[in-house]
Amino acid sequence: MTKVAVVMGSTSDWPTMQGAAQTLLKLGIAHDNKVISAHRMPDELSTFAKHARQNGYDVIIAGAGGAAHLPGMLAANTTVPVIGVPVKTRTLNGVDSLLSIVQMPSGVPVGTVAVGDAGATNAALYAAEMLAIRDDALVQKLQTYRQAQTQRAIESEAKLDD
Repeated sequence: MTKVAVVMGSTSDWPTMQGAAQTLLKLGIAHDNKVISAHRMPDELSTFAKHARQNGYDVIIAGAGGAAHLPGMLAANTTVPVIGVPVKTRTLNGVDSLLSIVQMPSGVPVGTVAVGDAGATNAALYAAEMLAIRDDALVQKLQTYRQAQTQRAIESEAKLDD
């Protein structure tokens, strides 16, 4: 059963959002990648969000740049948790995206992560932590992921002494 939807406003967001997809793959979490533009596909967005839970999604990761309405509009149409990933833009380097996603009105929450690649990876890890609340095997995968991350940091520090 699919657990996570990785949604982006356009294919130009994929270079950022692939970090979320790759992290989910590393953790063995089933997911779908979708392009749903908040501005160009409002009916499709609404239909997807309204049926997300019954279609087996437990978390939605939504990446968007600029006006970045996608995460908020998804959240407005579902009770499935939405994690917003602000995508860097040429105009304001992603600050516009960040402010748009993080400033949701009371009653329509969107968990928001950092701008860009780190945000996409962290969104996947945050989704995994949510899913791990009721999945002990996933808890172990997250612990292994963290241990490997620690080991890489230790090894990179050791290289400074060479």
